[in-house]
Amino acid sequence: MPDRRTEVVCDTTAYLPADMVSDREIHLVSLYVGLEGELERESEISDYAEFYERLRTSKAKVTTSQPSVGDFVEIYEPLLAADKDIVSLHISGGISGTCEAAEQARDRLAEEGKGGERIRIFDSRTSAGGLGLCALAASSAADSGAAGDTVLQRVADTRASLKIYFALDTLEYLRRGDRIGKARGWLGSTLRIKPILTLEEEITPIERVRTRTKTLERLRAYAGQRHESGADAWVVQYIEDRETAETLIDDCREIFGREPVFISEVGPVIGAHIGPGMLGVGSVPESALA
Repeated sequence: MPDRRTEVVCDTTAYLPADMVSDREIHLVSLYVGLEGELERESEISDYAEFYERLRTSKAKVTTSQPSVGDFVEIYEPLLAADKDIVSLHISGGISGTCEAAEQARDRLAEEGKGGERIRIFDSRTSAGGLGLCALAASSAADSGAAGDTVLQRVADTRASLKIYFALDTLEYLRRGDRIGKARGWLGSTLRIKPILTLEEEITPIERVRTRTKTLERLRAYAGQRHESGADAWVVQYIEDRETAETLIDDCREIFGREPVFISEVGPVIGAHIGPGMLGVGSVPESALA
């Protein structure tokens, strides 16, 4: 394998499995979550079940925030000192200031003569599984010895080919966190709905269904559409409902005819805004990760 010319930085909202982050040499910067006055790095919260139990029972508003400029500098500076290019890809700027903080860190390092001009910032316009797939595409390109601009182009191409869908038990958590985006029109509905959404810069509604069974049926249908389009590198993510996720995973194995790229539980920063019970599926073409 050629020596890496480019290092990949991503944030914790991709929820990539820890062994995959290590094996693919992806550098993570953590976002923060605050519940009942306690601000914590997402990367330091290991017990998701305990966090979601607190989320259910708390009456306080949950807050989330981007990494500080200093958090980024701490990661970027030693990579630049090792004469590396950096591609740094992050949660959508439509719902987080993470990319803005990364840009400020890049500019600071450039002004200090520490090579900040070798940092490429990419706003993924998505998060969670979509961001994870983009990060893996970047890592694959970096492993080939590609320079920063080439890795960045691979990420852009992967993002253009990405579709990801997620279903929620309720819109309540999006409403509480004021992250509801274009789904705002669904608030106040007298129907008990299970919304299916996507993230295209902001939360975007796809359709409304009435039951969990119908949710699974529609997510399977979306997976089938992705397979038909040739996008067979797939992921499933969930929050606190591994049993239902396993049903979708089994269906996707049959639909795509291959194992998932990864499966993971979505953590506190995104979970605080969408709530327990989330189930999502998405994919890109297998060639994006080659």
